Amino acid sequence: MPDEQAKLPRASLGHLSAVFLRLGLTAFGGPAAHIAIMEDEFVRRRRWLTHERFLDLLGAANLIPGPSSTELAVYIGYEQAGWRGLVLGGTCFILPAALMVGVIAWAYVRFGTLPELAGVLYGIKPVVIGLVAQALWALAPKALKKSGLLGIIATGAGIASSLGVDALVILLGSGLVTVVARRVFERQENGGAASAFVPVTAAAAAGAAGAAAPVGLVVLFLTFLKIGALVFGSGYVLLAFLRADLVYHLRWMTEPQLLDAVAVGQVTPGPVFTTATFIGYVVGGGWGALVATIGIFLPGFLLVALTRPLLARVRRSAPAAAFLDGVNVASLALMAVVTVQLARAALVDIPTIVIAIAGAVLLIRWKVNSTWLVAGAALVGALVRELR
Repeated sequence: MPDEQAKLPRASLGHLSAVFLRLGLTAFGGPAAHIAIMEDEFVRRRRWLTHERFLDLLGAANLIPGPSSTELAVYIGYEQAGWRGLVLGGTCFILPAALMVGVIAWAYVRFGTLPELAGVLYGIKPVVIGLVAQALWALAPKALKKSGLLGIIATGAGIASSLGVDALVILLGSGLVTVVARRVFERQENGGAASAFVPVTAAAAAGAAGAAAPVGLVVLFLTFLKIGALVFGSGYVLLAFLRADLVYHLRWMTEPQLLDAVAVGQVTPGPVFTTATFIGYVVGGGWGALVATIGIFLPGFLLVALTRPLLARVRRSAPAAAFLDGVNVASLALMAVVTVQLARAALVDIPTIVIAIAGAVLLIRWKVNSTWLVAGAALVGALVRELR
């Protein structure tokens, strides 16, 4: 740890828990907003971290799969109070949102046909599409500008996803292909990038959907554990995994229900990954909500604990950097494909199309905070449904 960081005070467990509980109750706006709030809270106001150390921890959170802002909270907790801080920092940041989502899920299952709830979701769903589109708009140029190879890999990943190839195969395959291709290009300047992508695009497509699988807590836990351990990039990449596993393979949910789950995640503060809490409750009740929440967040805690001592080596590794470049552009391709697929369930009439376009314009042109946008869309949706 740098000398300057060593001179700064450390938080007590009680103080750390209280701050993260408050952030979990008020941190609207998505991962970027969460990170800005943490920087202001822990670097500027409380001086628990130097700017340099905060950036180191943020970079580390972006190098591992899972929700980056939640993993940043876990890293900060670990930095301040060791193993107990790791557990409390992350848990206190997640818990308020998970409880809110759980209550909404209960109401959704109990009163899901009420016009008030239907109207709110009717307005929010199109905005979710706009939020994902805006994230793609912001992230894609930064990820793709590094080399033409990454553009080819992103295109191949999008085609593979459209053909039904499993999201895990696409992500891992894209990362490995990028590593191999970079090495080939280093040795042979004129090596072909397109041929290197064959292992991904030629991967076996997922089988056709059959009858719905029975809902079991073990399968539910393992499904979300896998997702939590493999989702790179924006939290919206989560949509691709959820659709592949829960809608297409297991057939536990419909696409409109999945979009409802993501919309509820947007209404509440905290990580988008608390969508898992909603889905768990819808398909498995209270125990399902608990199992799904633990499953999706557990890998982040474990990865922070395992990677913190190795951060310097990982960041200096050229193969690791190439692998992550490939994974990131494949993640963006998955986001693009799932946005198109879910738009069919959200854009059902002229008002929803207008809401989606207006939301995208406000986000991209005037950078309206997503919290106000979601709140406004919920109000508009409720009014439109009331007037019908």
